[in-house]
Amino acid sequence: MSTLAGKTLFITGASRGIGLAIALRAARDGANVVIAAKSGVANPRLPGTIHTAAAEVEAAGGKALALKCDIRDEAGVQAAAAQAAERFGGIDIVVNNASAIWLAGVEGTPMKRFDLMHQVNTRGTFVVTQACLPYLKQAANPHVLMLSPPPSVDPKWFAPHTAYTIAKMGMSLCVLGMAAEFAPLGVAVNALWPRTVIATAAIAMIDGVRAEQCRRPEIVADAAHAILTRAARDYSGHFAIDEDVLRETGMTDFDAYAVAPGSPLLPDLFLD
Repeated sequence: MSTLAGKTLFITGASRGIGLAIALRAARDGANVVIAAKSGVANPRLPGTIHTAAAEVEAAGGKALALKCDIRDEAGVQAAAAQAAERFGGIDIVVNNASAIWLAGVEGTPMKRFDLMHQVNTRGTFVVTQACLPYLKQAANPHVLMLSPPPSVDPKWFAPHTAYTIAKMGMSLCVLGMAAEFAPLGVAVNALWPRTVIATAAIAMIDGVRAEQCRRPEIVADAAHAILTRAARDYSGHFAIDEDVLRETGMTDFDAYAVAPGSPLLPDLFLD
């Protein structure tokens, strides 16, 4: 399968950044895209809402459903999944993209930030996947994709920001467990992480990072597309890196993804 035409994707945090890029790549195939995010009203500090994202999806050739959804709210997530399935006749793919970030040490991390990251990153991933699972079980080629890094217990990734690292690794541990649990069901569960820092609103959280040192979100979107069009029973439990995925498709030139082609790129967190 090389297209997502007619497939229904439930994407969290899809009002901007990587989530929106994945939505637009699927839309170009003619997919149905559920924009599940909190951004119902424009924020002067952050571009994009669920409504502007839905309009972009429609303009790109897909069908969109904008759902204001806080993934910390279990009942709200269940209702959103049901509404998505009712609108499009099911759910084929879940992309757990929503994430909260706070890059600080123990003393510099307020507990409200600790709680937010764990509620959104690890718990939110679990809640969304759980709510969508009944529909995935009925799909022809069901996939769950987490935007999370390869699991690691290397102290160098924990020491600078223990709370954030635990929360992101929690998403990755969901991949380990769910891939094994869902294997008999034929539901693929994989993770995808960028080789370099991606130019999104989150880079403002990383000291010293400039946009010209980053790639655009489209590289992650193209890699996600390559994963989500694979046979679910043949590809599950992987911790993929965007550049590696695209190299497997035959791509060798990645300059088009650079914000400033030719400028040195910074590796993303959790990668050596």
